[in-house]
Amino acid sequence: MTQLTDGSDGLETVIAARTVLSEVDGAAGRLIIRGHSLDELAGRTTFEEAVGLLFDGFYDDLPTDIRAALGRARTQVFAEVAALDTGLLDRTPVEAMRALTARLADGDDAEAAFRLLAAPAVFTAAVVRAQAGEAPVAPDPALRHAADVLRMLRGAPASDAEADALDTYLVTVSDHGLNASTFAARVVASTRAGLTSAVLAGISALKGPLHGGAPGPIIDMLDEIGEPANARAWIEAALGRGDRLMGFGHRVYKVRDPRADALKQAVRWLDARQGRLEFAEVVEAAVLDILREHKPNRPLQTNVEFYTALLLEALAFPPGAFTCVFAMGRVAGWLAHAREQVVGGRLIRPASLYIGPMPKKAA
Repeated sequence: MTQLTDGSDGLETVIAARTVLSEVDGAAGRLIIRGHSLDELAGRTTFEEAVGLLFDGFYDDLPTDIRAALGRARTQVFAEVAALDTGLLDRTPVEAMRALTARLADGDDAEAAFRLLAAPAVFTAAVVRAQAGEAPVAPDPALRHAADVLRMLRGAPASDAEADALDTYLVTVSDHGLNASTFAARVVASTRAGLTSAVLAGISALKGPLHGGAPGPIIDMLDEIGEPANARAWIEAALGRGDRLMGFGHRVYKVRDPRADALKQAVRWLDARQGRLEFAEVVEAAVLDILREHKPNRPLQTNVEFYTALLLEALAFPPGAFTCVFAMGRVAGWLAHAREQVVGGRLIRPASLYIGPMPKKAA
């Protein structure tokens, strides 16, 4: 009989895929994407360049001008915004964005992939504006992706610093090993269902609060603390109630999440947000100090969610749409993994260990 090993019920000890896309070194606090460490990419690479890096070798018809192809795809996808009715507007932004994405036809080529790259950006901006009573803004295909996302969201051009900050975020979260949403996308891709189906699986997994649904509550925490002098008492009270402090601890990283520092640096570029950043740094230091006191044998460090919340707030995304913005970046990884699975993998069909009752023997 097959036996479970320690951690295999959460698949920590199970190798489920061979990949050239990314490596998460939890012990060293290092993220490698296609042979490049995160500090080589974050703040130095556009989202389009990251897409080219991730897609290389997996799409035979990959366009040479990725920026132009992604611009055209945003324009194509915008036609589906017409389906944004009151029923969808009553849903959360991620549910509405997912529903609109489901309108895109399945496919396996680069053209289908670029439509799916564009979808979270175009649909999120339209949903956020519509829920605020404002008309959607059509894409400008001539702009780089990050700049156009912010323009579609606000209805006005973004500064270079703001576009650079969003680019840093999208690149930073573009791929991260075999996380829950990427694994979900690979499982669906392995059935040959198509790229849209794989991306929808990824969005659905990302929506959960134990994965991409976590950054929003960090804004609530900062707002409730209010000022630096309240930090320690608020945190102690939260831990006393058994509350989970979002933005701290990670399933893989046993040291500080390297993505947290990349995003913290991106917030620094936005000069108008320095007061908020300084406040967040005080809260972060207090949380880490108290966690060391309360959980001395369990290393809990700042993860990507803490400074994600601060950065996306600074860029005027509402907290309810933070998971959608996560999907804007991670969709590049989902699409690369989906193609890697189709090109070189098999149908994913793990075994399970039955622990239920056995049939009674006949008398």
